[in-house]
Amino acid sequence: MALGESNHDSEPAHAPVFATTHWSVVLAAAKQSDTKRGCDALARLCQIYWYPLYAYVRRRGYSAHDAEDLTQAFFAQLLERHSLAAVEPERGSFRSFMLAVMKHFLANEREKGMAQKRGGGCQILSLDWVAAERRFDLEPATYAAPDKLFEKQWALTLLAEVLNRLEHEYHSEGKGDLFAALKQTLMGLRESQPYAQLARELGVNESAVAVAVHRLRKRYRELIRAEIANTLDDAEDVDAEIRHLFQVLAN
Repeated sequence: MALGESNHDSEPAHAPVFATTHWSVVLAAAKQSDTKRGCDALARLCQIYWYPLYAYVRRRGYSAHDAEDLTQAFFAQLLERHSLAAVEPERGSFRSFMLAVMKHFLANEREKGMAQKRGGGCQILSLDWVAAERRFDLEPATYAAPDKLFEKQWALTLLAEVLNRLEHEYHSEGKGDLFAALKQTLMGLRESQPYAQLARELGVNESAVAVAVHRLRKRYRELIRAEIANTLDDAEDVDAEIRHLFQVLAN
């Protein structure tokens, strides 16, 4: 059997790439009277948005301790029914919505002169704040406005989530070693890929490596598209949002 080949001539089947959108998760959480269920729903979003928002708050000049409290409180506030009950997603991206809500939240906290500590008792996730601060310390000191830092970290985190999902899929198919060997081929031009070297390492011919790389890169693109679609109210905006994501990474 050739490298990366399934028991059938067609490529391996995967779960549908278009899942529940971020908008629907938030709107569903807004209608939940059970706070625990609301926490569980928003935990999924917290995985992607908590560090970009934390970095945004830090770049706004808040201390690490205050940024931790504010970020946790921000997600807790999203769980309050009166905070989300009137929310209706307008055409646009969920990342823009999250940043706008965070700006409004910080303005209100400044007026009150204090932050709600630890999210009012709703621990969204066991977040690694120490690692977050170390990560923030690595951000270029001359980086652009806080909004740009948020978008940069959103893009990086989204791609990391996609890569993790892709790795999980390969492991679940018993191809973890293949993924580890080919992961490097997801970056750079196709013509620059070290097919000959990979073929020697994997003990197959270059043609088999090329097919495996093609399948890996194709699935990677599918998952990026799916993740982007989950952040939009209108699926027709996916292509424009993907272009924006890579523009953010290039700057």
